[in-house]
Order: sequence, then structure tokens, then C-alpha cells
Amino acid sequence: MKLKQLESLLGSLQQFDNPKIELEQYPTGPHIASRLLYIADNSFGDVTDKVVADFGCGCGTLGLAAALLGAEHVIGFDIDAESIEIAYSNADELELDIDFVQCDIRNLGLSDRNIDTVVMNPPFGTRKKGADMEFLSVALKVASQAVYSLHKTTTRDHIKRTALRDYNARSAEVVCELRFDVPQLYKFHKKKEVDVAVDLWRFVPKTDRSKDL
Repeated sequence: MKLKQLESLLGSLQQFDNPKIELEQYPTGPHIASRLLYIADNSFGDVTDKVVADFGCGCGTLGLAAALLGAEHVIGFDIDAESIEIAYSNADELELDIDFVQCDIRNLGLSDRNIDTVVMNPPFGTRKKGADMEFLSVALKVASQAVYSLHKTTTRDHIKRTALRDYNARSAEVVCELRFDVPQLYKFHKKKEVDVAVDLWRFVPKTDRSKDL
């Protein structure tokens, strides 16, 4: 599937009806989502025929993109029941078979590493400091092959240092710099739209399987 076709399909998805600020719910736009998965698949081979998990999946955009690119199986995890319902609806519209699980990522107990790749657009930690790092910590425990994650560019040094020193990452690389469009979703937003500089990271965990990659 070509990048433009993937972006077009993702652009048709339903997004949050009533976003929850305490969860930092912002839709992952089709431009960023399509590029994240396209790079993961075409540059690194981390999607096609792989088991992919979408952490904090929201309305399912990243997971659905993985399925469209030929992932063997996709599982989306989110704490919000309403988001899970929308994600299932989006999967039905695209005629994709994806599992969505309502849970708190921090309590995830997938220690057998049956997940190859984790993709995620975690909370940036603006409402709850360190929320993005909680997601990253769990992802690097779960993934056997790679973790792809979006983080604010201003946190780049902290992300790399913490991932390598504390979170069992064998490598941490910014593979792309992007602009995340934040629409005017909440009352405190003064501007119609703001774009935030974000890094697309690829992390490789220290696992027995990763030594051969």
C-alpha cells in the first residue's frame, strides 16, 4: 500500500466525540500516523507479518494503520471505554479484524514478549508529568523487536538518556521529525490550532531475540 493511500484511509476514521483532558486525548492525525507506520514497515520491517500492539490506542488509528500494512495481528490497549467503542467501529468500517482491550497500560502484564512491535502516541505528560515515560517503560518490557513512539522534541535528551539508562533499551534513535497538529478541542485552548514539534523514536529493547536483528 502506498503512503498516500494509507493516509487517505486513516483520514476517514471517526475520532473522539468527547475527548477527556485528564487523559490528554488528542487524535493522531492521518499525516503523522501514516508516516509512523510506513517508516516502521518500509525502513525496518517491523509491521508486516508481525504482532503489533497499539498502546493508548484511542480511536485505533495507529493499530488500524498497522493492520492495513499487513500486520499478522494487532491489539489495541486503552483505559477509556468510549475510545475502545470508536476503535471497534473504525475497524468494522475498514473490515479489519483487530482486538481492543480496555486496561491501564501501567498494569499490563505481558511478560512473555509475544508482541513484536509496539506503536504509540502516548500522553505528552503536560497534564500528568512523566505519563509519556510510563508508557515507554512498559513498552520496552513488552516489545521483543521495536517500539515506535512520538515525544515532544523539547524532551529529546531526557528521552534518550532515560531509555538507555533506565528502561532496558539497546538503542534509541530519532528516525523522523514531525509537526503534531493540536486542534482546539478544550476550553483552555486559545488558538484554533497549534502545531507541536515532535520526534518519532525507534527504540530497540535488550532481549535475546533483538541480538540477532
